[in-house]
Amino acid sequence: MFLKPNKRFKDGKDHVYYTLNESIRIGKRRVVQRTILHLGELSTSQCHRWRHTIDVINERSEARQMELLTEEEHQRRGYPEDPDVVAIRLSSVQVCNCREFGSCWIGVKLWQILELDRFWAERLGELRGEVPWEKVAELLSVNRLCDPGSELSVHEKWHPKTGMNLLLDCDDAVAEKDRLYRCLDRLLAHKDALEEHLRYKWGELFQADFEVLLYDLTSTYFEGLMEEVSKAKRGYSRDKRPDCKQLVIALIVTPEGFPLAYEVFPGNTRDVQSLETMLNQVEAKYGKAKRTWVFDRGVVSEDNLQKLRERHGTYVVGTPRSRLKEFEGGLQRQDWKHVRGQVDVVLRPGDDGDTYVIARSVKRRAKENAIRRRRMRKLYDSLNSLAISVEQGYVRHYDVLVNRLGRLEERYAQVFGFVEISRTRDNEDIKQFAFRLNRHALKKAYRQDGTYLLRTNLIENDPAKLWEQYIQLTEVESAFRALKSEIKLRPINHRIEPRVEAHVMVAFMGYAMWVCLKWKLKGMAGSLSPRQAIELFRSLKLVEVWFDTIDGRRICLPRITMPEPEHQIVLEQFKWNLPEQPPPRIYTRREGHVKNVLETRS
Repeated sequence: MFLKPNKRFKDGKDHVYYTLNESIRIGKRRVVQRTILHLGELSTSQCHRWRHTIDVINERSEARQMELLTEEEHQRRGYPEDPDVVAIRLSSVQVCNCREFGSCWIGVKLWQILELDRFWAERLGELRGEVPWEKVAELLSVNRLCDPGSELSVHEKWHPKTGMNLLLDCDDAVAEKDRLYRCLDRLLAHKDALEEHLRYKWGELFQADFEVLLYDLTSTYFEGLMEEVSKAKRGYSRDKRPDCKQLVIALIVTPEGFPLAYEVFPGNTRDVQSLETMLNQVEAKYGKAKRTWVFDRGVVSEDNLQKLRERHGTYVVGTPRSRLKEFEGGLQRQDWKHVRGQVDVVLRPGDDGDTYVIARSVKRRAKENAIRRRRMRKLYDSLNSLAISVEQGYVRHYDVLVNRLGRLEERYAQVFGFVEISRTRDNEDIKQFAFRLNRHALKKAYRQDGTYLLRTNLIENDPAKLWEQYIQLTEVESAFRALKSEIKLRPINHRIEPRVEAHVMVAFMGYAMWVCLKWKLKGMAGSLSPRQAIELFRSLKLVEVWFDTIDGRRICLPRITMPEPEHQIVLEQFKWNLPEQPPPRIYTRREGHVKNVLETRS
């Protein structure tokens, strides 16, 4: 056993931290070192005492209880009284109550960087409660970022296994189940102020530009009947859950992916019906400045584009594919411009005063061809089976044949038009049934594969720039993926409508923290994704070291585990420092606390 110094450069100077190590022989020629105890920084006299104690232990290797800095030795050497020095019984040392700390600390740090602690303290600070409501909101948002779960899961599973009490400087009352739900009831009134606050922070922290706005919609579904939620409706499900009621969520982000605003619509809202609400919301908050809107063809309608023009706005939007037939003659021309990878674009004027960009992608063409071939193969197999059933007499009635064909048309709607079907009847029976490939329609579809159409009222002669602006919509798609997969927006389990929308609001704050971490990493540790960074710091734990002193007291020493080299690299890049080690807690047996404390942590 020996005392090992460990040097660390911190706050512009060198620090020396000591650990108590033990050498263990694991082979004839191999010895490894095991850390027994982290001692922190020691003064010269403290180092001397620890070395003397180690000498005593090394000399007395009998299997009996040993004492560090025994009272007799302490008095014989005449050391002065020092409040940082205690005499402990080595055999009583216990390490217990290991809790997750690093990932939660990352979430709290991002919350502070975005100044959401100040924002919510100003709006919820005057409300009564044993625990500040802004602390409860912080707990819910950090959970969304680190380990998303329901409020019941936060109360029963997540919070007891983390160091959030230390980070929030609160007791377990902050995670009471009813308190979490009541906090949701208080958040929704401040939605507009939150969006304005985040817009200001994006500009301050990352110099974000708000002249171009990306707009798209997604859906999230409920579990249950949701009879008390008026916005829970059945509609087109992007989650492939048509059996569930849903909400439609509209999101506006910058080209860099910073979220600016969102809105919750009933689940049966069509995309084209949502744009005017978002236009009014943006103008009310940020004025009627001239902005460029980018959105997909699902939001496009002549009425929506006319509303943008009336507001002196510009747009770069996707266009329904049916309009490609107007430009089919230009697909064979040779003036295509290469922009990226295997993507080519060409500019064409429109009869309505707008400019159109025709884009074609080799990879997209191969993908669409493969999808069509797979669907056509399944359709042909089904039609062949039906023809055999008709030929062998298993299907005789004409009405049965029509019903079977109707189901196939519904199942393979995208490719059913590429097949010509002929059928005749003899009273109620089938007289003839045959089908063949519509080669003309199929060749026309092949010519359009990988091709899509963009539309804009911008004055721009370079189609590559317009295409680059439109392709920024991938940032919105990335935001939806993060909201659903990382923040776990879906499914929604609440049954009260204000809490449903507050759940979306907490997810929105969690995503804001996610984007903030993403851009912090992008500038300093580009190889790490936000999820990888959170998982990396998850290995930092908060533990409690318990030991007895020779004067009958019991000491609890909460300690944050030392960061590994990979943690230290990220911390140095961010210029972040872990929190100071928590102070010790001392219990006396006479007060009767030792037994209770130990029982709760056994």
